[in-house]
Order: sequence, then C-alpha cells, then structure tokens
Amino acid sequence: MSKKVLVVDDEKLIVKGIRFSLEQDGMEVDCAYDGEEALKLATENVYDMILLDIMLPKMDGFEVCQQIREFSSMPIVMLTAKGDDMDKILGLEYGADDYITKPFNILEVKARIKAIMRRTAAGQPKKEDRKLLEVGDLKLDCESRRLFILGKEVNLTAKEFDLLELLVNHPNKVYGREDLLNLVWGYEYPGDVRTVDVHVRRLREKIEANPSEPKYVHTKWGVGYYYSQN
Repeated sequence: MSKKVLVVDDEKLIVKGIRFSLEQDGMEVDCAYDGEEALKLATENVYDMILLDIMLPKMDGFEVCQQIREFSSMPIVMLTAKGDDMDKILGLEYGADDYITKPFNILEVKARIKAIMRRTAAGQPKKEDRKLLEVGDLKLDCESRRLFILGKEVNLTAKEFDLLELLVNHPNKVYGREDLLNLVWGYEYPGDVRTVDVHVRRLREKIEANPSEPKYVHTKWGVGYYYSQN
C-alpha cells in the first residue's frame, strides 16, 4: 500500500519539486498552498506524513499544526528557515514531530521522510512486544497506540507515545537526553536535546495533574528522565 503525504507550502515550485520526487518513489501526494486548505485536507484524509511550511497565507504553519493535533497524531514535519532555532522549538511546542531546514536538497528531504516513516512503522508493536501495558493509573494500548489514565483517554502525538512507552517499559531507569534522542528519534536525527525537553514538557502537560510536580515522568537533575508512579 503506497504511503500518502501532504505537502504544504505557498511556493508552488517547491511543492511541485517535492511532489514529483515523492511520486517517483511511488508515494501518493496531496498539495496545499495555504493554511486553511492544508487543515481542510488533513481533516478529510489520513496521511502517513505532513510536510508543513511555517510561513503560509490565511493561517500559519504553527496554527495548522496545533489544530491538527486536536484530532490526529499523524507525523508532522515543519519546514523551517535555515538556522532559525526559535521556529524549530516553536514547531515542536505546537506538536510537530520533526523539522527540516530550508533551503534543502530534495534527496535529503526524501531520506528524512523515509527515515521518519521507518521509525513510525518501527514504533508499531512486534509480535513479542507486550500489547497492553498497565502500570498504576496508566494503561497503554500499544497496538492501537492509545493511552488511558484512570479510564479516560489522553490524546498523544506519535513521538509523545513513543517516549512514554519507552519510559513505562523500563520503570525507574533514568535515560539521558541524548539516549532518548537516539532511541525515540533515531541516530540519524539532526536535532538537539532540546527536542526531548520540549516533548517531555508537552507530555507532562497532558498526563500530569500538576506538571510542575509530576506523578509519572520525573527528572533526575543533571542526568535525564525516568518513569515512576508516586
């Protein structure tokens, strides 16, 4: 079954180039040139990947990303200006899974898309994996990738789920930020450890009653993060 990608950018030549290249690899590609059109397509379809530019007419990429996150955990990769660290961090804050800096080489973009898709597929449970994790108040259904706390479902993005699943599978084990970056995002990921911090903060905001006094995901100062239920 071919992978389906949504490419969103107001520069039509960029969209045309990415679309042509991805279609050469057998992918199905939809295109949008403004934020409203992108949100409409994301609402009506399920994509294996959304490539989302930040600077868009009608609605910027941050807002599109935030609104998509209200109903879907589809992987979103933000297209950010080269060297603009604030855009990268903001993109992650709004729910993006990754980012690619512009200007980019189309071969690099294809390699990154395929790497992210492989990691997403790898995140699906293998036959020997535990399909249901129940630890205290938390229940993780690893097959449907859903989280329940005290019986109430909590909507997580793909990376938030991957991060929590890793920590819950190894309670009280402290993972350094570099370790988490490599294990959850992959060794080829070009980002830095702030990506981990942003995702932990977003995860805590969703699962903790008081994120500043976490019950589940704890910080070992100067070392990293671990799961333990108080």
